[in-house]
Amino acid sequence: MKTLSEQKAKLVGELHKLNGTKLLRFSIGFIFIWFGTLKFFDGMSPAQDLAINTIDKLTFQMFSANSIRYGLAIFEVIIGIGMFTKLFLKQTLVLLNIQMLGTLTPIFLFPSIVFTRFPYALSLEGQYIFKNFVIISAAIVIANASFKRK
Repeated sequence: MKTLSEQKAKLVGELHKLNGTKLLRFSIGFIFIWFGTLKFFDGMSPAQDLAINTIDKLTFQMFSANSIRYGLAIFEVIIGIGMFTKLFLKQTLVLLNIQMLGTLTPIFLFPSIVFTRFPYALSLEGQYIFKNFVIISAAIVIANASFKRK
């Protein structure tokens, strides 16, 4: 006979199996919709200047700051909606990975902004960037759970 503690542990494990990836999807969707929506309003996103400067450098100054800001806002909201609805999930995960690559590039383009003491002391911007490794890992878990090979 299993103890109450063992029964609870089994129940929690089953709930995680059923709802863990859904919770990851909703969490990522929420973050992307929220952060993307902030970018529609000039100065509302704390990452706005770093994002604009990064994309500006990557695109060789081809776009205005407002074009970058609005484009990134739309891009992030689309990713968020895709994660929430699970519609076009494969394409959404591709967009998410492209966006994550973009968010990691300041590590190489602007190390003086990302680190207060290279390579171990992160600035607030650096912490903001490095937390994206959790989102990347969650996206891998979601992809593995959603597209299992048979």
